[in-house]
Parts: sequence; C-alpha cells; structure tokens
Amino acid sequence: MHRHGYKGRKFGRETDQRLALRRGLMCSLIKYQTITTTLAKAKEIRRDLEKLITLAKKGNLASRRLVIARLNDVQCGDLLVDVIAPQVKRDSGYLRIEHAGYRRGDNSEMGTISFVDEISFDEPTQEEKTDKKSAKKEDK
Repeated sequence: MHRHGYKGRKFGRETDQRLALRRGLMCSLIKYQTITTTLAKAKEIRRDLEKLITLAKKGNLASRRLVIARLNDVQCGDLLVDVIAPQVKRDSGYLRIEHAGYRRGDNSEMGTISFVDEISFDEPTQEEKTDKKSAKKEDK
C-alpha cells in the first residue's frame, strides 16, 4: 500500500483530538511567542501557523473570521491579526524551530518554536490612542 496523498502526522490520536492539539499549541505560541514541544509537533504546527499568519497579514474582515475559525479562539485570533501580523516584516518563514535536546522520560526529541521577528505585545498608551484618533479626524 502506498502513502500518496496522506499529509500530516497522526500523533497516535483521532482526528478531533489531533485538531484540538494543534489548535492548542498554535494558541500557546501566539500568546507566549515561544514554546517547547516535541520536534514533530513543532514541525506540524509551523506548517499551519505560517499559513494563518499570511492570512492574518491581509487584515480584512474575511481573513480575521477565517483565522478565528481555524484557531477556535477569538482572543488568539484577534491577537494574531491586530498585534503579531502587522509587526511581521517578511513574506514567509515567520517561525523558527531549534533543537532542544531530548526529553528525560521517553527520550523523544524536543524543539523550541518561536517567531523569527521580535514581537512586542505592549498595549498602546492612552496618549497614543488619542493621537491616532486626532490624526484621523484631521485627515477627514
């Protein structure tokens, strides 16, 4: 039997569990900028999350809704579209995977996945918000 057309890793889980695992790992990476997991899981979520970041860079309503639907988390989707995507300065290759040794219990290979560009989660201060609002009023 050949394996043509079978994409992705199974992780020894059923489809719904595998989807929930990937969504959870992607949301954790979006919230914390870097996570350490098994190398296979890191490679798998890099594939999905890079497509979502490209989609989020468009910034329109349809893209925002697609990102939220694929992550199944409104806060993570908004964080990706509003904070992370505008700060990414490249067209592709948004994530980096570094080898992090082997896990002590079962000796599985671990990897650290993080964003290549430095992302700052600083909320704009009240003064910056009012400056933007006044600039918009002056343009009109």
